[in-house]
Amino acid sequence: MSAAQPDLAVLFDLDGTLVDSEPNYYEAGRRVLERYGVTDFGWERHTDFIGIGTRETLSALRAEYGIGAPVEELLAEKNRHYLELAAASTAVFPEMRALVERLYAEEVPMAVASGSSRAAIEAVLAGTGLDAWLTVLVSAEEVARGKPAPDVFLEAVRRLGVPAGRCVVLEDAPPGAAAAHAAGMRCLAVPYVPGTADDPAFASAGLLVRGGQAEFTAEAAYAYLRGDGAG
Repeated sequence: MSAAQPDLAVLFDLDGTLVDSEPNYYEAGRRVLERYGVTDFGWERHTDFIGIGTRETLSALRAEYGIGAPVEELLAEKNRHYLELAAASTAVFPEMRALVERLYAEEVPMAVASGSSRAAIEAVLAGTGLDAWLTVLVSAEEVARGKPAPDVFLEAVRRLGVPAGRCVVLEDAPPGAAAAHAAGMRCLAVPYVPGTADDPAFASAGLLVRGGQAEFTAEAAYAYLRGDGAG
């Protein structure tokens, strides 16, 4: 196929899909909760919120642990911790970087649509060098509802100027896959938590890489995006 095909646009989730930022988000959240006397927040509990926006996550944890501080205060504190951690170290999944570079070379429209704050998205993309290829960014802060609602994806395609039906979403979590389906978009799912591969939300994915990043390849993903792969 020739470059710059107008019949395809690709929307990337950020955390857990493009980059392995979940350890940093976990640590940032753990620090915030610890300040309010919560000492039993572990990694397993954190994984329950993967794919859900930061605001929604903190609202749920605030209610669960009876924290009196306003959500805005918790959000600001978690973002501060996260930005410090992200600046120190955020790893890009190599095959994802290879896919982004290939799509960029072919002038395929791309965007990042994430539940993270815009400041966090920009910091991670700049720190990893992904900002050289990904310049259209949508944060859940900029829309009415976070995932599993389709708002971030619909806003992304509005900014790209591409119909939703021509877009493919790459996601690692069930709420993101559900959001892609609700937006009327194809989904390539790469579960960050292997145990979620059988989640009903992934049933609508056009391609499910059950083994996650360990099995994901840019070549297979590209074939699917171009309509040459299974799915």
